[in-house]
Amino acid sequence: MVKSRSFAFRSAVLALSALLVGCSALSMDDAPVRTATRKGADFEIRQPSKTAVEGIDVSYFQEAVNWNAVKGDNIRFAYIKATEGGDRVDQRFADNYVGAAEAGVLRGAYHFWYHCRSGAEQAAWYIQNVPRDQSALPPVLDIEWTPTSPTCTKRPPAAQLHADMQAFLDTVEAYYGKRPVIYTTIDFFEDRLADGAFSNYPLWVRSTAAEPHERYGSRPWHFWQYTSTGRVAGIAGKADRNVFNGSEAAFQQFLAGSNVAPAMVAER
Repeated sequence: MVKSRSFAFRSAVLALSALLVGCSALSMDDAPVRTATRKGADFEIRQPSKTAVEGIDVSYFQEAVNWNAVKGDNIRFAYIKATEGGDRVDQRFADNYVGAAEAGVLRGAYHFWYHCRSGAEQAAWYIQNVPRDQSALPPVLDIEWTPTSPTCTKRPPAAQLHADMQAFLDTVEAYYGKRPVIYTTIDFFEDRLADGAFSNYPLWVRSTAAEPHERYGSRPWHFWQYTSTGRVAGIAGKADRNVFNGSEAAFQQFLAGSNVAPAMVAER
């Protein structure tokens, strides 16, 4: 997913600091974790476990993905970039969405938020481009600050932004019949969500140099993007790796609980 340069710099500093003081074994409450290690110049906060529910997220940056190889690398789920703003579709979305399903990887689609369009416009664009599939993961709203965007670096006030977010979430939920997930970064969370806003939605957090509770406090989370430099079979370069916060049984319970209402009847 898109990250700002400032955020990437802070993450690198935090990672380097952790290495200087010494790496220790880290753990999550509900998923097995191996000792933190250093591989070349990349600091990994945790290593994949065979019993954890592991996933990835991809966009056209990963180029062609061999989804059968991904499936064979113990990847249970994948979130695939679909849309951005109100006029952009990821050029590899269709191939990835179909390929993941054919390989047996549980997949869903995420929308990258554009701060210069309304929530209603962005929801309509997502619905126009993402098929309605009851077997898919819940939709994701990926919302971050975009200080390096060439067209929109706007930071709307909380009240306006929350209203637009709610419009998007309500529209998407009604259409797909699934409770959407909100993906966010540390700085955006601190600025717009730390006061408890949208606490009734599943949260997907990015934190590559510390465990989620160290950056997001006591806020419950469902998915953790723990590295953007991971390696996954079937992907030539670096990959965003994620883990579900819980066991396989908890993951199945989450999936079932995401079905909050019948999807709208009208077909496209």
